[in-house]
Amino acid sequence: MPNPCRLFAAALCAIAFSALAQDALPPQVAQALNAARVSQASVAIAVQEAGASRSTLRVNEAAPMNPASVMKLVTTYAALERLGPAYRWRTEVFLDGDLRDGVLSGSLLLRGGGDPKLNLESFWVLLRALRAKGLREIRGDLVLDRSRFERAVGDPARFDGDPFRPYNVLPDPLLVNYRSLRFVFHPVPGAGTARISVEPHPPALEVVNVLKLSEGPCPEGRAFRDILLPTFEPAKQRAIFAGRFPASCGEKDLNVALLEPNDQVAGILRQLWAETGGTWPGAARDGTVPAGATPFHVHDSPSLAELVRDVNKLSNNVMARHLYLTLGMEASGAPASPEKSMAAVRDWMRQKGLPAPELVMENGSGLSRAERISAASMAALLQSAWRSSVMPEFIASLPVAATDGTMRRRLKGEGVSGQAHIKTGLLSDARAMAGYVLDRRGRRMVVVMLINHPNAPQSQEALDALLRWVYERG
Repeated sequence: MPNPCRLFAAALCAIAFSALAQDALPPQVAQALNAARVSQASVAIAVQEAGASRSTLRVNEAAPMNPASVMKLVTTYAALERLGPAYRWRTEVFLDGDLRDGVLSGSLLLRGGGDPKLNLESFWVLLRALRAKGLREIRGDLVLDRSRFERAVGDPARFDGDPFRPYNVLPDPLLVNYRSLRFVFHPVPGAGTARISVEPHPPALEVVNVLKLSEGPCPEGRAFRDILLPTFEPAKQRAIFAGRFPASCGEKDLNVALLEPNDQVAGILRQLWAETGGTWPGAARDGTVPAGATPFHVHDSPSLAELVRDVNKLSNNVMARHLYLTLGMEASGAPASPEKSMAAVRDWMRQKGLPAPELVMENGSGLSRAERISAASMAALLQSAWRSSVMPEFIASLPVAATDGTMRRRLKGEGVSGQAHIKTGLLSDARAMAGYVLDRRGRRMVVVMLINHPNAPQSQEALDALLRWVYERG
């Protein structure tokens, strides 16, 4: 008969070994962190089987960390549950004057509802609908009503000193085409320069092109923009490119948030309205729709279930900020504000049994030095989402390893390829990921890893190593 004391000692030993294993980094993860010169104290990890109560791996899981764009998971899950997957934003059009024989003897009023995806195509559809309803000529002004959001206060250059990057655009309930213009550069070897086209191209926009074609490799990211030596002048609606363009780049584009909000809306409307055969010689100005006015036309956005895919797969910051503000607006009424949104998220998390006392949300996008959440709270949120009725829409919005979104170039040809739905995050001093991995035994695992360290941008291999470990250990 076995000795009960020995059995009890063996059980204690097993429990102690299990607790040690939960707090020890997998060797390949530790090695990658060492190679990046990132200390374990700067890392938080939580790994747990979906639906399980016990953790597989815990490292500094309670520490408040900056999650970078992984914070979008809080915003999108809250939005799907609070607003519903079928939620749509409305952009309303009003007529201030008589419409006779296609001529409006007065102003056209646009009231924005915060549509995060009122892009060029959607705005064209809106204007085509006005033409279909008989409007051809607008003899008054374009009046823009932004009363659904509090006026965004802040400097778009505050985050990284670059106000023209589209990810720095401030929220705007009448945001048209993300307040972005797409400059496309086409090399013309015979002329020794590159031709520049712009989409959209407001009539008042001036593009000064003194680029010279050059040899050498084509740089990526900010380095590409820098060699163009651009000067952007919003007040004059002018862009100047005075640098060089490597012929090896082929056709290459650059997105720029160049124009002021009113100039963006008015410029795109003027361009598209003329293309539809309409005329409008007036100006754009701020204003409000009179109480009780009846819309001439209402344009609905795509459903929230569609939009969260753009937010998470492409990590679209301005769309995430609109979702965040809409949570507060629907909970407490217009105008939307970050304070209302934070209260709405805290109330929702309390109802879901997700206390997260360390949670700090500034704008809901993760483009912030102040936002904080722990790995444990993020893992609990992912567990909650796994049990939620909106789970299919939520998980489908996450980038798939080696397949799409911000994960499309990672882990190609490896076992975990296509088996991980992972939201990523990257700032100058933070790197993060969170999501779900289907391991090789068919178990769905919740995975969170947050790194806050000056060398965090060099630690991608450590995050990939954890995904491999979670997949293979099954």
